[in-house]
Amino acid sequence: MLNQSVSVIGAGPGGLAIAMQLLHKGYQVDIYEKASCVGGRTSRLTVGDYHFDLGPTFYMMPSVLEEVFFESGREIKNYIEMTEIDPLYTLKFGDVEFQPSRNHQKTYEEIERIFPGNGEGYWRFLKREGKKFEVVSDLLRKPFGSLKDYTSKEAIRALPHLDAFETVYSCLSKYFSDERLKWAFSFQSKYLGMSAWECPGTFTMLSYLEHSGGLFHPTGGVSQVSEKMADVVLELGGTIHLNTPVKRVLVEGGKAVGVELENGQVKISDDVVINADFGYAVTHLFDQKDLKRYKKEKVDKKGVSLSTFMLYLGVDRPLDIPHHMILFAEDYEENVKNVTSGGILSNDDSIYVHNPSKLDATLAPSGKSSLYILVPVPNLEADIDWEKQSPILREKVLNRLEKEPGLADLRQHIEVEKVITPKNWQDDYNVYKGATFNLAHNLSQMMYFRPHNKFDDVDHVFLVGGGTHPGSGLPTIYQSALISARLLDEQYVIRN
Repeated sequence: MLNQSVSVIGAGPGGLAIAMQLLHKGYQVDIYEKASCVGGRTSRLTVGDYHFDLGPTFYMMPSVLEEVFFESGREIKNYIEMTEIDPLYTLKFGDVEFQPSRNHQKTYEEIERIFPGNGEGYWRFLKREGKKFEVVSDLLRKPFGSLKDYTSKEAIRALPHLDAFETVYSCLSKYFSDERLKWAFSFQSKYLGMSAWECPGTFTMLSYLEHSGGLFHPTGGVSQVSEKMADVVLELGGTIHLNTPVKRVLVEGGKAVGVELENGQVKISDDVVINADFGYAVTHLFDQKDLKRYKKEKVDKKGVSLSTFMLYLGVDRPLDIPHHMILFAEDYEENVKNVTSGGILSNDDSIYVHNPSKLDATLAPSGKSSLYILVPVPNLEADIDWEKQSPILREKVLNRLEKEPGLADLRQHIEVEKVITPKNWQDDYNVYKGATFNLAHNLSQMMYFRPHNKFDDVDHVFLVGGGTHPGSGLPTIYQSALISARLLDEQYVIRN
């Protein structure tokens, strides 16, 4: 049994994932969470009798989560039930509706029916992107704490396939001629908070992963995965301190020695794991004199993702709409430009609509629906008065939704609602600049050039979450926890 103790700041998916693994290895682990529940941006939001996922609404690549449970001495099947979503989603381009699925032949036929002549490109997409993911997946498991990692056999094997100097859009243009079809395979760039016209071509593999591995709905919503992970933490002897915000990381001689809580208590530990939003953590949780590479003035210059405007609606009837769908702006490229680099709200928005009650009866009272609506918008670097713009955007979104079959009289059926703006993300959830998807994923902020899993500025500090390698998105957040758990453990375990 080890005697080492670890303080984990934040009970988000990364913090819970690393805590599970370290507890299984014999570490003493305390998690400090400022909120009243676990999950961070994957927590459950309850409004009246309705439940919503605060952030992510589906799972992809469940194999990574399975690995986290395995490394914690558990089997995921004993904790979490997932239902595959079929079709993957409904994509609407005006009056044109496209429903791809994991059945490749069926998707090919749909492409040929709606976008004639593009079916052959779909087969090329699956073949080439499958090879890309095969080689890139090895890189996602490496820490990239040194430039030497670029000379590893995995990196050398992967580099010719990365398309790092192309964009997602330019790569997809090699497969498809119809603009709408390119959008259908590139909107996943927004999972990284980026534009497909700027996002490195490496990330075309995101849409490949959906088409090859599928999308899944956990019963009770994505939030329940974090709840079950918290159960494992407690089973393994860890402690989760809710409603307990951390004021700062304690540093002595360049080394973390614990944390000071907002209530003034000091908790000494051998290591500190940071699962807080990276930008918030380095600008609020450290004395700036203890930092070198990541002082506030340097972090403020880093590129960050777009943000999101959220509507959570409790609706008093069943809704005859898909499990989830995207309504694309008519000029999608202009819309994306506005929210990622233009710093302005669009006249015509793209809207993501999630109707989990169609598949899962646990989220709303019988005969009613929990409706989740997400609109990509600029982060807080933009000069937007959200107190003024929030009600205007709400009305515009509802006007658009009420044009959809099944939502024609939506306003009349709203029982409860909650709105979250970029300002709320920053003020209520400690999201740096309201950038919902953390640091951007441009070439200067990927792999070695992203904050390292073993923090550079202070010894015995490790990072998990979207602000470190490999990046944003639940599978990569879990991968960051696998990497950081291994790096932390290697400090103490002597291997033959």
